[in-house]
Amino acid sequence: MRPGPTAAAASLTRRMGPDAIRRRAPMSGPAAGPAIAFVGLGGMGRGLVKNMALKGLAVTATDMRPERVDEAVSFGAVAGSDPVAMAAEADIFGICITTAEAVQDLAIRHGVLDAMRPGAVFLDHTTVSPSHVDLMRQECERRGLRYCEAPMTRTPAHADRGEVNVLFGGDADLLEELRPVFATYAENIFHVGPAGHAIRLKLIHNYIAFANVASFCEGFALAAREGLDMTKVIGIISAAGGKSGMMDLYGELTLKRDFTPHMSLANAQKDVRYYAEWMNEAGLPAFMSRSVEQTYALASIMGHADEGCTAVIKAYEELTGIEARLPEPADTEAAQ
Repeated sequence: MRPGPTAAAASLTRRMGPDAIRRRAPMSGPAAGPAIAFVGLGGMGRGLVKNMALKGLAVTATDMRPERVDEAVSFGAVAGSDPVAMAAEADIFGICITTAEAVQDLAIRHGVLDAMRPGAVFLDHTTVSPSHVDLMRQECERRGLRYCEAPMTRTPAHADRGEVNVLFGGDADLLEELRPVFATYAENIFHVGPAGHAIRLKLIHNYIAFANVASFCEGFALAAREGLDMTKVIGIISAAGGKSGMMDLYGELTLKRDFTPHMSLANAQKDVRYYAEWMNEAGLPAFMSRSVEQTYALASIMGHADEGCTAVIKAYEELTGIEARLPEPADTEAAQ
């Protein structure tokens, strides 16, 4: 079971105390620009820190898992002390962790915002909720800080290559100030609109993407149950209106039983939940999004939360008793 947001934040602050040794790997050139603190070295955060460090920015990073910090040091980052101590020294405090609740625990209840210097930037790359963005902006403004919402699209592989899409919501002057930082890890930097618009568009994007995954996984499971030729399913669907970016990325991998968590099922469920809650707050029915969220929730309850989002297919397979898979090469040769 994963720790809740409060437990996770407390664990992170305990893991590296204020006297922790800072380490830096050799760099090709001197670090320059603002002092950046960064929390969260998972799939996306790892790539952001890697590219900032390799491209010469001064980055201090930490994570709940020490081996991730060690890897960041190998890229040229500094191993941070606890997040509160890091915040006190940072011009920009960046974060990319699991949930809005975890961000609030660390930032508000564990004192990161209180430690930051007036005028510093709290850079939030986490996929959160509209209400979170509103709260964090208010909490930052109350302390003389600047809140930056900058959710991302694309995958950890893109982050590793420095090719994410950054969706920025807020003042154009702040975007221009942060653009050199974003440019170290982003292929595209989109100014979506005022504060709050970036996360709203990100949630719409993620809902459409993860609803698509749930729908093609359901279709694959039914195709397998009914004995269809699984070697033909994706090609025929993709030759017409059923073609999609998510199926292009993950369709064949799903049928090859590769559930590597490039985008975890737990995060898919979380993002769709935030979208459905936003729909309700907007006074709109959330029939479809709640159905999608509950489909992911069922797969999570069945034990697949830490697998890739396409592991949602296993919820159907446990009902049918039949795996949706491509035949092994030996099976194909025998059939010929």
